[in-house]
Amino acid sequence: MDIPRIFTIRESGHRIHNPFDDAKLAALGAALRLEPGARVLDLACGSGEMLCTWARDHDLTGTGVDLSTAFVAGARARAVELGVADRVRFEHGDAAGHVADEPVDVAACLGATWVGGGVPGTVDLLRRSLRPGGLLLVGHPYWRLDPPDDATARACLMEGRDALHPLTGLLEQFGELGCDVVEMVLADQDGWDRYAAAQWLTTRRWLDEHPDDELADRLRAELRAEPVRHARYQREYLGWGVFALMDR
Repeated sequence: MDIPRIFTIRESGHRIHNPFDDAKLAALGAALRLEPGARVLDLACGSGEMLCTWARDHDLTGTGVDLSTAFVAGARARAVELGVADRVRFEHGDAAGHVADEPVDVAACLGATWVGGGVPGTVDLLRRSLRPGGLLLVGHPYWRLDPPDDATARACLMEGRDALHPLTGLLEQFGELGCDVVEMVLADQDGWDRYAAAQWLTTRRWLDEHPDDELADRLRAELRAEPVRHARYQREYLGWGVFALMDR
C-alpha cells in the first residue's frame, strides 16, 4: 500500500507538499492560538512538517497518517531532527476513514480532501476525531481567477470549471456544512512557484541519475512542458488556502 512512485520522485525534495512555505505554515500555527499540549491529528500528513514544527514551536502532540512510505519515513526523521519524536508519531496507512482513538483538539487535512471524497466528506471525517469546540483545518484549492473554459481548468489539473469554487463560494460551502470559518491563511503565487518549481530541479537530478528508468520518458516530457503550463495556468488561475473551522 503506497502512493504511485512518480509522486514520490517529483516531491522527494519537499518538506511541505502544498503551496505553503515555512513562513505561511508558521503563520497558520500562530493564528490558531493553540494551547501547549493540544492534540492534533493530521490526515495525509506528507512529510510531517506541520506536526513537527508546531510541536517544536507550540508544544503540541500529535499523530500524522499518510499512504506514502517514503514521506512517513521522512516525517519520522524530521521529528528526530527537531527533537520532537517524543511528542509526535507518524503512521503509514490510508487516511481515508481514519478516526483518532481519542478526541483531538485539532483535526486537519491539508490538500487531500480525496480522503473524504471531497470537502463535505472530509469535514465529516474530521469531525469524527474532534472534541467538542475543537478546530477543523481543511486545506483546499479554489479558483483565484475564473477559468474561461474547461480546457483551462484541465490545464490546472482539475476536471473542469465546476470542479472548484471561487474563494467566496468555498467559504459559503463551509457555512452550508454547519461550520464557522474562524481563520484562514492563503497561499500566494510565490508559494505556487516554490511548490511547482522545486519539482523541476528534483526531477532533472533524478533523471540524470536514472536515465533508463521505466518512468524516465514520462518525466522528461513533463519537465519540458511543466514550466510553461505552470506559468500560464496554475500560477494564474489556482488559489489554495487552509481554512480553520468550528462547528456551530
